[in-house]
Amino acid sequence: MLVRLNIRNFRVADVHITPRYGIGERSSMKVWKVIPTVSFLLLRGFFYRMFEKYVIRDFHPLVFFYALGFLLVTIGFVLGVVETIAKITQGNIAVATVVLVALLGISGLQLLLFAMWFDMEYNKELR
Repeated sequence: MLVRLNIRNFRVADVHITPRYGIGERSSMKVWKVIPTVSFLLLRGFFYRMFEKYVIRDFHPLVFFYALGFLLVTIGFVLGVVETIAKITQGNIAVATVVLVALLGISGLQLLLFAMWFDMEYNKELR
């Protein structure tokens, strides 16, 4: 619901409510079952908000920053793992490959941080 409210630029307020539990009451929630479910819901909501708010309703380049940032970080991580395995098994890797892994990782993280910054600035009036 919060994702849909953000897409429509509605403000949301936090209301403090003191929780009250009965004596000896225990939750039946299984943490390891809830974490993947909630993570999937958050990820799906994020991509829905990016597409709906920043592509359909009002185009914003932060979508490109997020996409390229995720791509570069993923490629850098995978290449870093491959090169680490090559270093362990073969004992020697090229310095240029290490520089490439660092460049991909740093560039991807910078793009992700800029995208988050643009997203916060775009939603500043909703605070």
